[in-house]
Amino acid sequence: MTGPEVLEVARDSIWTIVVVSSPMLVVGLVVGVVISLVQALTQIQEQTLVFVPKILAIFVTLLLALPFMADAMHSHMMRISSRIIGG
Repeated sequence: MTGPEVLEVARDSIWTIVVVSSPMLVVGLVVGVVISLVQALTQIQEQTLVFVPKILAIFVTLLLALPFMADAMHSHMMRISSRIIGG
């Protein structure tokens, strides 16, 4: 492989990681901000309050986004396999 081909594979891999992880990261961000706003409005300053809802929301998102994530990883593996086969 030449240098530009390696960079293209690395760029594609990084983009696949971003696409696969973004649903959970966005949900974690939104749930964290909502819980923080509720804490600020009610003046409840419990530091551990945000963890349980965030973990549950990320788990539900993982279950719902799993087919999408598997499809993205499968297509990435097919692109890499075709590069290996093609030489």
